[in-house]
This record gives sequence, C-alpha cells and structure tokens, in this order.
Amino acid sequence: MANPFTHFSKRGRASRANEHGRELDRLGQPAEALAEYERACRLDPDWSVPFYNIGLIHKYAGRWELSLQHNQHALERNPSDTDACWNLGIAATALGRWDVARRAWRAAGIDVPEGSGAIDFPCGRTPVRLNPATDGEVVWCDRLDPVRALIRNIPLPESGFRFHDVVLHDGAANGYRKLGDRECPVFDCLSLLEPSAFTTYVAQIQPGDHNSWDAVMNRLSDHALDREMAAEDWTSSVAFICQACSTGRPHEQHDHVPIVHEGPHRVAIAAPAEHHARTLIAEWLPHSTGAGLLEFEAFPRQ
Repeated sequence: MANPFTHFSKRGRASRANEHGRELDRLGQPAEALAEYERACRLDPDWSVPFYNIGLIHKYAGRWELSLQHNQHALERNPSDTDACWNLGIAATALGRWDVARRAWRAAGIDVPEGSGAIDFPCGRTPVRLNPATDGEVVWCDRLDPVRALIRNIPLPESGFRFHDVVLHDGAANGYRKLGDRECPVFDCLSLLEPSAFTTYVAQIQPGDHNSWDAVMNRLSDHALDREMAAEDWTSSVAFICQACSTGRPHEQHDHVPIVHEGPHRVAIAAPAEHHARTLIAEWLPHSTGAGLLEFEAFPRQ
C-alpha cells in the first residue's frame, strides 16, 4: 500500500526549496535562487510553481528561450495560471514566436486576431519606464499589442532609446500616470525590439518673447509632425520625480526637483538625419518671435 504521506512530504520539501529561492531572489541573488527553484522541480516534478519562478528569473535576465520553455512547463502542470500565460506571451513576443504568443494571449483571456506574423492588436496610449533598474525615465507610447509599444516621446539621449523605437514591456503595472482624466498604468521596459531610424538632436534656444513661447513651441511641434519628425521642449516637459511617486501615483508635494524655465530652453528634435533637424529649426526660427539658436548637438545611438 502506498504511503499516504509521500506526496505531502515531497510537496513540503519542494515548497521549502521554492521559498528559499524566493528569499534569495528578493536579496538580489538570482543564480542562487535559480538553483533552489531547480531543486524544487526535482523534488516535485508535478508542481507548476517552481517552473513558473524559473521562467520569471529568465525573463528578467532576457533569456527568452529558457523563459518560454519553463512557462510552458508551468502551464502543462497548471493550465489556469494566468501569470504564466502572460510571461509565455512576453517570451514568445521577444522571440517572434507569434503562434505561441497568440495562444498565450488567448489563454490569458485576450482575444487577439488570427494571423501568422506580428500581432496587430492596438491597446491604446500608455507610459513605459525605460531602464527601470537605473534612471527609470517614463515615456508615452502606443501599445501595438499586449506587450509591444512604439515610443512617441523623444527619450533622453543617455537612455539608449530613440523616438519610434519598438520596445517590449512587462505585463504588470509599476506606477500610474494621468492622461487627461484617465489614469494609465506604467509598464517597465524589458528590452528594445526594433530600433528606429531616428537620431536625437538637441538645440539650445533662447526664447525671444517668453509670454508667447508655448505657442511658438507648438508651431515647431506641428511643423515637425507635418514632416514625420518630432520636437519637444525638454526644459518645460521633463519632470524629475522621486522613486515613490514614479512607481506609485505622482503628487505635487514631495521631494521632486523643480524645473527652472528662465534662460535658454533645451529643444529636442527626432529626425532621420542632421540636415533634416537643422532645416526644421531654420524654417521655424523666422516665425518664433525673436528666438535664437545658441547651440546644436547630435546624439546618435551608441
């Protein structure tokens, strides 16, 4: 007769190994955590949780094939695990495995369209946090599907990202931003999927009439848009906020660095080549109520 306690003792040992792995992961020791999760899988091969946790470690390390495999293993053992469906969809998207991604999204309850190539399933405008482990700049994007987004702002040059890059982002919200009256979740960027052809240029502009600067800047933005480029006044639009607000809900009274608007303004331009950016500025300056170009600098992708 089989020992009725065999299964429970096996699950108990696996659970202890899994919890030890979780603690090591929280302490920033992913390699050691991975070893504990793998031990849990050996102790109880029918349990989905450690397979999911291995997939999670590989996701944040960008090891997409291993993440895909282990999330598949988790779903074989627990088909109702929505989190594993999402992480499988993320890994499959990173690898361009669109058939697997479609199955994963449908299993997660998202009715993506049929097809054989990249998924065309617009999910609206959303903020995405670039380089979440370091500076954590947040830019607005158009979601192309559940985890791909097209950058619509001009990221700061040091971010390594550019206007119109397509990025892969996580599925869980990590903070919120307002778009009008609507609260939008912030998703952390996981990787660059498709680099754009745009370069970032920064012009130091001395405003002529500060009272009309907003209208002048709007004309430049519209002028750039008409030419399939982009222009932003970073002096007015870039806000530095504390980590608590960045990963939560920003509010006015906190330890944020104030922006000083006096003096020259840093105007960013996203253009395919330098002559396009310089031409844009040259065409705009005569209509900018006395504004003058002080400096111009290019920031090619490194």
